Amino acid sequence: MSDVQTAHEAEEIEFRRLRWRCRRGMRELDQLLGRYLDRQWKQASGEDRGVFLQLLESEDDKLWRWFMGYEQCPDDALASLVQRIRQLPA
Repeated sequence: MSDVQTAHEAEEIEFRRLRWRCRRGMRELDQLLGRYLDRQWKQASGEDRGVFLQLLESEDDKLWRWFMGYEQCPDDALASLVQRIRQLPA
């Protein structure tokens, strides 16, 4: 097995793991997070990926308030990512 194939397989495993982490039990959050994962993750910079991983560590109720605009996220990088995810077309 080549190093390229091994790296590709590792990426796919990581992607499936992230897909599972995007499942929050709230359809709206699942769709928003999954949309980012499907459309932006693979071309995202290392910094953006880090912010997304940080976002996934947030509690569901906070995510809901941030995405619905009921509350402003206190972290600028997270707030910027939340806004970009909100603007992705359905």
